[in-house]
Amino acid sequence: MKLIHQLNLSFGVLLLSIVVVTAVLIYPIMSNTLIKGQRASMQEQAVTLINQIKNPGIPSKEPVNFKPSEFEAAQSLLAKLNQTFIMRNLPKRNLSAGEQVQIRDGILHKPDGAYLLETEVEPPSLLNPNAMTVLVTTPIAKIESMQNELFIRFMVVLTIGGLLAFLLSIYMTRRIATPLMKLREELKKLETRRFSEVQLIHSGGEIGEVAQSVHQLAAELDRHQLAQKQFFQNASHELKTPLTSIRGYAEGILDGIFKENAAVKGLQTIASECERLKKIVNEMILLAKLESEEGIFHAYHVSVEQLVSQTAERINPQLLDKGLKLEVTTRSPASKASHIKADPDKMLQALLNIVDNASRYAQHVIRIQIEEQDNMISIKIADDGAGIPDSLLPRLFQRFAKGQDGQTGLGLAISRAIVERCQGQISASNGSNGGAAFVLRFPAAGS
Repeated sequence: MKLIHQLNLSFGVLLLSIVVVTAVLIYPIMSNTLIKGQRASMQEQAVTLINQIKNPGIPSKEPVNFKPSEFEAAQSLLAKLNQTFIMRNLPKRNLSAGEQVQIRDGILHKPDGAYLLETEVEPPSLLNPNAMTVLVTTPIAKIESMQNELFIRFMVVLTIGGLLAFLLSIYMTRRIATPLMKLREELKKLETRRFSEVQLIHSGGEIGEVAQSVHQLAAELDRHQLAQKQFFQNASHELKTPLTSIRGYAEGILDGIFKENAAVKGLQTIASECERLKKIVNEMILLAKLESEEGIFHAYHVSVEQLVSQTAERINPQLLDKGLKLEVTTRSPASKASHIKADPDKMLQALLNIVDNASRYAQHVIRIQIEEQDNMISIKIADDGAGIPDSLLPRLFQRFAKGQDGQTGLGLAISRAIVERCQGQISASNGSNGGAAFVLRFPAAGS
């Protein structure tokens, strides 16, 4: 059964249960209320009757009508009270001499039906030595008729309200269930890897937030799938180039095309391309492990100044060969060193990759600046080169994204993976005065 039908059926059963329970509870309450109100009215009538009899000159809203036969019948009925009785509003022949009647809980039971019975006693006085009792009755059938009429009206109103509530529930259920059913269809597209076909389902509240998250997830998966395709294409291209060179020189040497010095040069090229292949494969393996495995990453509290110092020691020989200068500045509080939580070896490799990348484009100097502010530590690496092309900047940290003098195209991707494993962020931009600038930001850790 579909969700929308389940919700409608559940709400319908709930409404029906409420109507039934309300009817069962309200019927006796309505009866008690009517009887109580009728008794109060009968007491008022009895008091009015007594006042009329005691003061016959005072006009009354209702005339006092009783017959001697009714009086005698009442007296014979309640003779044990030794009081004088006057009967009020009993139909003719309601009480007759010798008739069998019963009175239980204020209800007069006769063969022709039951009556509500109220008595009002006027005690003896100097002017009227005889006590006077007025009996007032109302047929139970009359009250039951009123009760049934009110109950029917109440049930009609309750039923109409229930139907309106049920129609409103159908409308609200459709508003809730329809986006969910559409969202289910979009999730099926995710299941079949049709990420680019996923549409945004417009809805309000939490359902709208879930739909937005699903749409963003689909977009991210689509980008990831595209990146995978590009990765395999780029990887095959990067591997194909050295393999083609190796194969060409190997076949030339075997066929005797390359001899003596040419053969030696070919062998040297083969060795160089093999080393390049080894580097590409090792970096691909490292990148895959960084993005998927937990065991190769061991985080500790590491001094940022020490990491930058080690980076400078490792890269200085290469910079000297290129005639470049490395400047390191620190803007952290002098009382303490800046620390982050990272794997020291992996973090050193990330910094070396970025500085090595900067050394290929810098003209005179590479600057490294350490700054700590608001419990965040930033490491900025900038060069004075030509900067990053605008077309390359958005995909700079993707696999095999290379500039004009790039090597494998994996170094910056590896640096990004390492920085993110350290709960950090990395970004790249072009400086206002030219040159590329890389900024690494990390949460500060205690020493």
